[in-house]
Amino acid sequence: MQNKNVENIIRNYKESDKEKLIELIKLNIPTYFEESEQEDFIEYLEKYKEDYFVMEDKTTNQIIGCGGINYFPDETIPLARISWDIIHPNFQGQGIGKKLLLHRINHIQSKKIKLIVVRTSQLAYKFYQKMGFEVEKTEKDFWAKGFDLYQMRMNL
Repeated sequence: MQNKNVENIIRNYKESDKEKLIELIKLNIPTYFEESEQEDFIEYLEKYKEDYFVMEDKTTNQIIGCGGINYFPDETIPLARISWDIIHPNFQGQGIGKKLLLHRINHIQSKKIKLIVVRTSQLAYKFYQKMGFEVEKTEKDFWAKGFDLYQMRMNL
């Protein structure tokens, strides 16, 4: 559960956060991300991010998590995609990911979108399953060798 000693805030990403977020993904390689995904993440931040949030420890100003949302309003069913969730290894299992995901779900609901999709791996899909997402499809070695795609959905 949430560490009661950590007070944190969720705020919008700022360009000045970029280097700290690169350090955050490095801390999760190779456990949750393959090394080549670091460049994909940088490209995402530079070109493809829409709504992106960071969670910060209020007392130390340390970024302990981040995650984004991309929108696809022109699909048959307008959808939002949860993207690039990264939690500092020292804070995993303390409810940080849950708070960050619930913040984004609430944000998406304010936009009248009825479907959320997340594309994750076999290493994290159970977290999303606990949060109410259902597996839609899987694909072996999608992200990189040993990192399978688990595409999941949640109807709002």
